Amino acid sequence: MTLTIALLKTAIYLLKHQKEKRHCFRLEKEGKIAERDALVEKHVPAWATYMIDMVGNKQNVINVKGKENIPQDGSVVFVANHQSYLDIPLLISTSKKPVGFIAKYEILKIPLLSDWMKLMQCVFLKRQSPRQSVQAMSKAVETIKKGYSLVIFPEGHRSKCNEIKAFHPGSFKLAFRSEVPIIPVTIDGSYHLYEENKKPMPGNVNITFHPAVATAGLTKEEQNGVIDKVFEVIKAELPQATL
Repeated sequence: MTLTIALLKTAIYLLKHQKEKRHCFRLEKEGKIAERDALVEKHVPAWATYMIDMVGNKQNVINVKGKENIPQDGSVVFVANHQSYLDIPLLISTSKKPVGFIAKYEILKIPLLSDWMKLMQCVFLKRQSPRQSVQAMSKAVETIKKGYSLVIFPEGHRSKCNEIKAFHPGSFKLAFRSEVPIIPVTIDGSYHLYEENKKPMPGNVNITFHPAVATAGLTKEEQNGVIDKVFEVIKAELPQATL
């Protein structure tokens, strides 16, 4: 399958679910947030599973470890390494917990996708604008405090390989300000699904959810220690990971 065909199939899938999307926005406008969230939690994981099956022609092998480390109740911040465009659907489909993402502001230009991301409570960040970045971070903290969980990729960009790049400390402000647990996540092999061959391919992916790391009431020094700890925990599960 070529990338063009994969994108076309994705667009068609989203177009087929326009009715459900509009229903979600109507519920939101009417203040029926719980009903909106229930529909989002039904349709978004289905989309994520469709994406993974489509890219790998249903031949992908997704191994998941540590799901018992994900709290059933309450918000968390998932902190993961970033290998592929497919990391987002992989985390949605394997975490079994409603999640949003800190996403690039440019995604707002893609209505079919960005509308669903808004319903997921994703936060859009314009990195070149310090003022907007501050506003986005405040919105993200509010989102967490409302009970939603978010995912951050502190490398900033896809590695497109099994190496892990240094984490940007500023990415952790969300967890420290909201004082919710961090769930470190190791994504191993997702770059095989597209980036390795520059086209959609089947492959084996290992997703590991590590034990929660507390963030409440930490000193600045302790916060720095958390950043180092989370990095090392994620790195240790990667084969021959290097900086």
